[in-house]
Amino acid sequence: MNEKNLVRLQKYFTDCGVMSRRAAEAAILAGEVNVNGHPATLGQKILPGRDIVVYRGKPILARKNREYTYIVINKPRGYVTTSADPEGRRCVLDLLPEECGRVYPVGRLDMTSEGILILTDDGDLANKLTHPGHDVPKVYRVKVSEAVTVEQLEKLRSPLTIDGYVIEPVTTEVSDVTETGTVLKMTLYEGRNRQIRKMCAAVGLTVKRLSRVSIGKLKLNGLAVGDWRYLDEKEVDYLKRSAEKKRPRPISQ
Repeated sequence: MNEKNLVRLQKYFTDCGVMSRRAAEAAILAGEVNVNGHPATLGQKILPGRDIVVYRGKPILARKNREYTYIVINKPRGYVTTSADPEGRRCVLDLLPEECGRVYPVGRLDMTSEGILILTDDGDLANKLTHPGHDVPKVYRVKVSEAVTVEQLEKLRSPLTIDGYVIEPVTTEVSDVTETGTVLKMTLYEGRNRQIRKMCAAVGLTVKRLSRVSIGKLKLNGLAVGDWRYLDEKEVDYLKRSAEKKRPRPISQ
């Protein structure tokens, strides 16, 4: 057997798009993984295509002929969404191992924001997903310090002018009201630079915390802050189909 063809079990899970190495290590330690009918051990190596890996009773099959890499990460606050930063700030790519290759963020989340972020080396898909005419909505959970009035809510739903540009109307709903402020659910397609923060400031609201919770049908599904995983084939196909769809420019609510 050629030792070069063996891979560590944790890496096999990431190669198959099932979970990150960290999550795989936890699953192995919890006794949720079997190899060839026997409990897996941390650091164990396997031969993809020959050894049978089972996770929670489900066989994990090797991914074949992958041309591009597609990753979703739960971006923490304090990281910039760039490949490198001249100011020496932490970048989201610092959270990925070398095995992921040269992937790049699709769109941005500012340094003080968090949540779901896609990274890929598929430039064509990235360009389509960042075009404002695509059919993939992004949903944000926005905590503001104030009690939001009906007038402020109506303004947020209107085509505000931000940085001299008239943005598309943003679907905005009140998700929760607490003693320390209001939680808004905001759905938008454009995602211009710091758009939500500038929108809130324009109507007199102060953003305390901003999280992107979904990109179209893609959600974090329990992915821990700072953790990542490969997208599976169905998720990639969904993004490609959605990126091809054009939508009519919406009218004011």
